[in-house]
Amino acid sequence: MSAFYIGTSGWSYRNWRGDFYPSGLVHRRELEHLSGHLTSAEINGSFYSLQRPTSYAAWRDQTPDRFLFAVKGGRFITHLKRLRDVEAALANFFASGVLALPPKLGPILWQLPARQVYDAELLERFFAALPRDTVEAEQLAARHDDRIAASRTLTEATAYAPLRHALEPRHESFLQPEAAALLARHGIAMVLADSAGTWPVIDRDTAAFRYVRLHGETELYMSGYGPESLARWADRCREWADAGQDVHVYFDNDGRGYAPHDAVALLDRLDGAAAPPPV
Repeated sequence: MSAFYIGTSGWSYRNWRGDFYPSGLVHRRELEHLSGHLTSAEINGSFYSLQRPTSYAAWRDQTPDRFLFAVKGGRFITHLKRLRDVEAALANFFASGVLALPPKLGPILWQLPARQVYDAELLERFFAALPRDTVEAEQLAARHDDRIAASRTLTEATAYAPLRHALEPRHESFLQPEAAALLARHGIAMVLADSAGTWPVIDRDTAAFRYVRLHGETELYMSGYGPESLARWADRCREWADAGQDVHVYFDNDGRGYAPHDAVALLDRLDGAAAPPPV
């Protein structure tokens, strides 16, 4: 049965305090509060640096059973290495604590830089290197190098889980049918990104699930989504679910604090409201 995983890109934002987060809520309970209203969240700190196994374990334990995390792949892999010669970097990424998340581990998101053009040979190699379940991820993580201290690694998963991957290209060359066909052969979801016209909208069905990132309807990162827009997105989500696909939608319009409110409103439209947060 298909499920809706609706959430935000991250959860630690100062301007949410006293608004989405009630005044006086301590910082360490913000994820707990968010997970009482939504069904998923992107971990975006993992994009900027390797996190700790203790952090992943704490996030897992602070959230309800039905909650899933999408994990953003490291920019060292996508933006600095540009997907080239990344076996050691991938090993370090998966050894940094990602394996502590199952059974709450959702898709791994790989966001490409805006200048990254479609390169079939490069993507073939990268997709082939990605683990497709926690067994493969354990084998990869065990090959981490000394850039990550042994005391800060986790190479055994807390539970078995298949791994799903999503790719967010930001270059118009990915609009060509060949790009979608390549992702489909590897079962990689092509991210549908709404970015106020900043990057191309690539709406392609390439995997067993859908992954949507909403960066702002009229102003990147800043603008909210009104009732009519949310109704349209809810209709799309139902269409995908009716086709048997799980649906992941993450609001990244956090600049003025719209993201959590828009995510809650979309989940309400899908009749999937989460349980209230614990008191």
